[in-house]
Amino acid sequence: MITGESRPVAKRKGDIVIGGTVNENGVLHIKATRVGSESALSQIVRLVESAQMAKAPVQKFADRISKFFVPLVIILSFSTWLAWFLAGKFHGYPKSWIPSSMDSFQLALQFGISVMVIACPCALGLATPTAVMVGTGVGASQGVLIKGGQALESTHKVNCIVFDKTGTLTIGKPVVVNTRLLKNMVLREFYELVAAAEVNSEHPLAKAVVEYAKKFREDEENPVWPEALDFESIIGHGVMAVVRNKEVLVGNKGLMLAQNINIPLDAEEILSETEGLAQTGVLVSIDRELVGILAISDPLKPGAREVISILKSMKVKSILVTGDNWGTANSIAKEVGIETVIAEAKPENKAEKVKELQAEGNVVAMVGDGINDSPALVAADVGMAIGAGTDIAIEAADIVLMKSNLEDVITAIDLSRKTFFRIRLNYLWALGYNILGIPIAAGALFPSTGFRLPPWIAGAAMAASSVSVVCCSLLLKYYKRPKKLDTLEIIGITV
Repeated sequence: MITGESRPVAKRKGDIVIGGTVNENGVLHIKATRVGSESALSQIVRLVESAQMAKAPVQKFADRISKFFVPLVIILSFSTWLAWFLAGKFHGYPKSWIPSSMDSFQLALQFGISVMVIACPCALGLATPTAVMVGTGVGASQGVLIKGGQALESTHKVNCIVFDKTGTLTIGKPVVVNTRLLKNMVLREFYELVAAAEVNSEHPLAKAVVEYAKKFREDEENPVWPEALDFESIIGHGVMAVVRNKEVLVGNKGLMLAQNINIPLDAEEILSETEGLAQTGVLVSIDRELVGILAISDPLKPGAREVISILKSMKVKSILVTGDNWGTANSIAKEVGIETVIAEAKPENKAEKVKELQAEGNVVAMVGDGINDSPALVAADVGMAIGAGTDIAIEAADIVLMKSNLEDVITAIDLSRKTFFRIRLNYLWALGYNILGIPIAAGALFPSTGFRLPPWIAGAAMAASSVSVVCCSLLLKYYKRPKKLDTLEIIGITV
């Protein structure tokens, strides 16, 4: 729960355990040293709450303009009426300009009303909410759930993304990726013995081995493995059992050394090569002779490398922050093309790193899936949770990637940028329309051309400006995700 890693950690007398995690096997005698508000989970909840409180709401551009625009229009409208009224009173223009159906006061009043009507800030008020509404709707149809306008607004400015490793860049589930046999043996027979010994273990690595062994038994949906006698699980080392009258040991190097089983030089080389690739080497001994090595790892999600590359081309920096060890973290980062790595990070360390990046002037997005990611998800300008992640992470995030695809990170940023391009276009139209419309409504063309804008035409023009802004926003319905993602080669996980 705290590291976000699926691999269990062996504990000895005097070690600290965190409340809420699972005891795999054996008996634990625990002394409670922190309870209630002092527990690790309560501290995470407090971190999330404090980050939420500290997050200032983004003030809308339209609100700032309207604050000055509305009083300015009222002043302009009154000034227009006063100017035309005084000009008529003191014979500032020929009487022939005044239509026969009205006097100078009514003419001045019409100009003033036209200015008031045409400058109604409806289009300005509609510019943001219509684009946000369409943008979030399009996002949902693409599997990107955006929680409101603030998340959408912040996403288009993102220039730095912090990725969690397990369950985000990787699948989050151990898989057998390589098998090296040291003796001449049929692979199916080898895996039958190994699976028979491992099927009784609750260890995630054991489950990965059994799942892989099923590939050699395609004729059976739920294969029945040979009976394992004298099964023994040695915590932190592996398992022992007798299968088909053969003594089978499956575990780490420590188990083999404890059982006085010789590890040849070529096996040592394979082990060090496996560890260099951030994989876990599992040794298999049959009748006290080392016969094979299994390489188990948490594979990268399909397309992870390409997604990081596309983000680089979008001028977005990627950083890896994980609770896993440095060796694995560096190996995964190298594989996907991330240069900055922080490993063995606790939940509060992840949130601190996000705040450091923000202090440097970056707009930071955090992509994660676990309880341990939630403080960082809230602290970031934009928190993106993987849809298959924990409820706490989804609750803390601003954006939920419902399909759990990494390429949706790019879709979210691109959609936000396109939406804000529309909003700017809407503002440009609404303000430009007013800049052009107000002088005409005030009678700027009347002296030279005799053209004036009656209030009813000004009202129609004002309505047309609102309709045009709404139509501009609705064009977002035709949004298509970047072509780079369509050509993205999703190769799957080859074992």
